[in-house]
Amino acid sequence: MMCLGSCRRAWATIAIGLPLLAGGPVCAEAPAPAREPGGTVSEAIDGDTLRLNDGATLRLVGIEAPKPPLGRRDGRPWPIADRARAALAELALGKSVTLVYGGAREDRYGRRLAQVYLADGLWLQGELLRRGLARVHTVEDNRALAAAMLEEERGARAARRGLWALNVYRIRRPDELGADADSFQLVEGTVLTAAVTAGRGYLNFGADRHSDFTVVVPAKARRLLREAGIDVAALAGRHVLVRGWIMLRDGPMIELTHPEAIELMEE
Repeated sequence: MMCLGSCRRAWATIAIGLPLLAGGPVCAEAPAPAREPGGTVSEAIDGDTLRLNDGATLRLVGIEAPKPPLGRRDGRPWPIADRARAALAELALGKSVTLVYGGAREDRYGRRLAQVYLADGLWLQGELLRRGLARVHTVEDNRALAAAMLEEERGARAARRGLWALNVYRIRRPDELGADADSFQLVEGTVLTAAVTAGRGYLNFGADRHSDFTVVVPAKARRLLREAGIDVAALAGRHVLVRGWIMLRDGPMIELTHPEAIELMEE
């Protein structure tokens, strides 16, 4: 399978350690990447997780594919979980992979965390995002290639490919999150008020902070956003897209830990 131009550009960018652009004006400085052979893929466990021939489990860092149970309270897989796993198996099963580390190398479950490339240069994260079989989900200690991943996601979203054609994966409004606790969501809306209290930032999307959607920005994340050109206290009235896990804390809440998890939509 041919690799998209953006997939090859992503490889070139991380390979030389250039700064990586994320949504809107956000810019994250990529650490010097570490590359190493990953071995051969023996199994696709789900839509973003592989098993290698040495028994190691490999998580395709930076994306969230549909998979069971993905936070569903009834324990059932989200729609097209099987399709996402089958696509990853089709792309990678029996093939040798190269791992590129742009942050933390392992999660608390002992899984390797890497950007993953096939011998022909195909970037697995980029291809799954392009097909609409995953959403971008970067984390504070693993933010490499965020701009390239967001670019692929936006293209699939605009074309309504894969999961983007399904209502269950739609971008949420701030006023419709009551049933989404303990799930990963994208939320788009206008910030009503913005404040900083005791070092923490608060973006309120409704008049009642005890029931309406709020984005909480810890002090460390505020510094990261400021370095990226975003002043949390100045976001009132701005139209934004945020992504993260929905928690219930006096209403639905997302804790924003790094700049790539927020996009200033008008820019």
